[in-house]
Amino acid sequence: MARLQRLQIHFQRQPPGTAITRAVLIAGGLLACVAAWWIVAREPRLGAVAAGVSATLLLVGGHRANHGAGGPTDRMLDDLLDRAWDGAILGAIAWTERSASASVALAALAALCLSFLSSYVRARGASLSYSVEESHITRGVRYGLVTAGLAFGWLSWTLWLAAGLSALAALVRTTQVAREERA
Repeated sequence: MARLQRLQIHFQRQPPGTAITRAVLIAGGLLACVAAWWIVAREPRLGAVAAGVSATLLLVGGHRANHGAGGPTDRMLDDLLDRAWDGAILGAIAWTERSASASVALAALAALCLSFLSSYVRARGASLSYSVEESHITRGVRYGLVTAGLAFGWLSWTLWLAAGLSALAALVRTTQVAREERA
């Protein structure tokens, strides 16, 4: 009986809308896998549609998770699925373009690595109690660049822009941590 009461208390502490937030995030993650499958199947336009819907769901779910409609688990899931989106979509692009266009494959790998670096800097700074800004605008632009590149065949330059955006985000976050360390 005591265990049941502890379980009820746990569920009562969940912010309102947690189940919806989690469902939106999970749907976005699953659609990222569908997008990757379409990209590997050499259907980039279908992959772009799935990637775009996935990105939209992840942005909405991430906003809800970080602004009151989600708990700590939802915030962690948001960060995890952002990394999964990059890994699935950019990894699939790098895989399919490795023979056809080495520069596009390199751009996809650069965007993937720099995105992971940017996320690592943010997470590491936050774990050290520094206030490192998390911008859904940066994430949305990165998603949009990759999706537009898939939809319109602009991968050669949109991926390099996404890589540059991630590098800039990592640099800004690093300077935020350095500034707080000196203060």
